[in-house]
Amino acid sequence: MLLILALLGVTFFLAYSFYHNTYTYWARKGVPYEPPLPLIGNMLGLGTKYNLRDVNQRIYNKFKGKTPLAGMFLFFKRTALIIDPNLIKEILIKDFHHFQDRGVFNNVRDDPLTGHLLTLEGQEWRSMRQKLTPVFSSGKIKQMSGVVVEVGRHLTDAMDKSVSAAKVDDGDVEIKDLCARFTTDVIGSCAFGLECYSLKDPNSEFRTKGAMMFTRPRHSMLVQAFIFTNTKLAKKLRMKVLPDDLTNFFMAAVKNTVEYRLKSGVKRNDFIDQLIELRAENEEAANKGKGIDLSKGLTLEQMAAQSFVFFIAGFETSSSTMAFCLYELALNQDIQDQVREEIESVLEGEEISYDTLAKMTYLEQVVAETLRKHPVLSQIIRECNQSYKVPNTDIVIEKGTSALIPVHNIHHDADIYPDPERFDPSRFELEEVNSRHPFSYLPFGDGPRNCIGMRFGKMQAKIGLVSLLRRFRFDISKKTEVPLILDTRSPTLSTKHGIHLKVERI
Repeated sequence: MLLILALLGVTFFLAYSFYHNTYTYWARKGVPYEPPLPLIGNMLGLGTKYNLRDVNQRIYNKFKGKTPLAGMFLFFKRTALIIDPNLIKEILIKDFHHFQDRGVFNNVRDDPLTGHLLTLEGQEWRSMRQKLTPVFSSGKIKQMSGVVVEVGRHLTDAMDKSVSAAKVDDGDVEIKDLCARFTTDVIGSCAFGLECYSLKDPNSEFRTKGAMMFTRPRHSMLVQAFIFTNTKLAKKLRMKVLPDDLTNFFMAAVKNTVEYRLKSGVKRNDFIDQLIELRAENEEAANKGKGIDLSKGLTLEQMAAQSFVFFIAGFETSSSTMAFCLYELALNQDIQDQVREEIESVLEGEEISYDTLAKMTYLEQVVAETLRKHPVLSQIIRECNQSYKVPNTDIVIEKGTSALIPVHNIHHDADIYPDPERFDPSRFELEEVNSRHPFSYLPFGDGPRNCIGMRFGKMQAKIGLVSLLRRFRFDISKKTEVPLILDTRSPTLSTKHGIHLKVERI
């Protein structure tokens, strides 16, 4: 009994020491912070009452104007909430070498699809970024735009059928799912060279597998939170985040496409063609050694991982942007009319093309304002890889600390964007843009680790919007939520009940 009591005492002492050392960190550093709660840090209500953007908002409001950064805890993970836009610039660009990594989980050995550009670190990330940057050049994206325009025709056909079916329901159409099926078909074609037919069949395999990432995670929220905040330990424990059937599906899709194209000599100037040009001639030699060595080219698994992240990131972000944009245009008919007028004046009855999109300056402002008000990723996270002294302060961000840039909260700061809930594309007229701090608008991040697919994402969203606005008018219906009810459990900005609008043919 005495031994048991002694063990309990030691266990309690160690647990208390860990708790005390962890949660008094910011106090010891003299950094303003919000006091954390045991185990959950500052995450009380996360996933039930609040999303992370709501937690960030509370801390942002509390410390804005008082300090360049504030301390917080993502469960046990010490995190610096970066408030000052000048410091954001230092972290993302000038002193990027201190904050190169995202600190996001990857386990290439056991979960090969996690070895993609979004999660890779250090030299592995640099090598992969260097390999893939030419794939996303303006010229390459222009070549892929023809595929997107073709899928845009299928989008209008699908919308036409939805409008016919919706006549019995006041013309109400759920927009988000239709936009997601459009971007699924676009990226399925560009990244895998496959006809996904999601617009014809909402239950197509590609659509189902893509949605699985957000609707059928491998683990419970508690385990996901552990992996998210203990990435290196989770990797050592050989944990996975992706369901095995999802991994098998995407691996097979890439393998089959690559083999077919190599045998047949078929070329489509799409993403998978670009990856084939980077492939390793000798798969066995490229697989040897520790970590990722790209000097011999991309292995099949590495090609699959890049295709996978292109698919997952591209279909969700662009479809959400399209849906939120149509929602705002339904609420602001004058803006919708102005966009449509510009579209018709530029196209003059001709087909959409990459070059004509570039002439639609008001559409660019509308999309920019959509991304300002509805940034799909609410925050940017970087991990400090070498201790960093914050300029003009005595504060040191130590190695292993996460730096969190609260994009959503900056985009809704009334001191930067007056009346932030109002949808106003004129905020992105050149004069207005030049009057603001350049780091007060970050829907794609910035610096060397910004979103590599930014041009492609905006291109496909614009083609989808132009295709729809030429043939349909969008208005509020009986089911339209004003304001929208957002999903607190989603890692991206997402509505709880979809986006319902009244749609009429023009």
